[in-house]
Amino acid sequence: MNQQHLLLDIEGTTCPVSFVSDVLFPFAKKELSRYITQHWVKSPHNKPIQAARKEWLDDQSAESMKIKQQVMQGKTREVDGLIQYLKHLIGIDRKSTALKDLQGKIWEYGYNNGDLKSQLFPETAECLHQWHEQGLTLSVYSSGSVQAQKLLYRHSSNGDLEDLFSHWFDTHTGPKKSTESYTTIAEQLHSLPNHIWFVSDNGAECDSARLAGMHTLFSLRDGNPDRDPRDHTVVQSLREVSALLTTNQ
Repeated sequence: MNQQHLLLDIEGTTCPVSFVSDVLFPFAKKELSRYITQHWVKSPHNKPIQAARKEWLDDQSAESMKIKQQVMQGKTREVDGLIQYLKHLIGIDRKSTALKDLQGKIWEYGYNNGDLKSQLFPETAECLHQWHEQGLTLSVYSSGSVQAQKLLYRHSSNGDLEDLFSHWFDTHTGPKKSTESYTTIAEQLHSLPNHIWFVSDNGAECDSARLAGMHTLFSLRDGNPDRDPRDHTVVQSLREVSALLTTNQ
């Protein structure tokens, strides 16, 4: 039998949406000013800060231009302008890769000092161990940075689960609603797309993965914002994934 791969989303799939929206994002927003101010002197060597600064300088939107104007007029320090800009991105929910990378750095601080402990669905750890023991190759594709993904699984209440995964993908690979991203992932997994099962709580992501040739499962959980599975097979627990994989082997 050809090697089977499970490509897993995180939010709404292995982890409650509420943990991300009610715990992780508020923590990152609260600590953003502290992190950037603390690392500003060494910012030329801080890639996430430099990437965020470049995104701000390249952004021609009205809000970005307004903040840059305040800096040029000496009304605002550049470091404060960058913080203001990033908080604006958070407010409009911009899927900024630079912001995601910064959030990962901030969450690392929170996990390491005990302020954060990740929350997974009750069956997640058991299923991950089971799939790993069965020889499935487990990978993650999430909009959160690879660092944030690893931290979440490393600091779970069920212990360190990071080593159960073999590959990690974020928006550096490409947008999650782009078919090309899933083609790239299949290439990096050295697998045919039809040997990969993608599980996500987002119908558009499932559409894109299926167009790339992958099998798709739609995670429908309480609290997930997308309630429309379209024509994708629905799972309401990761244990149902196990049953479907067994049936289709």
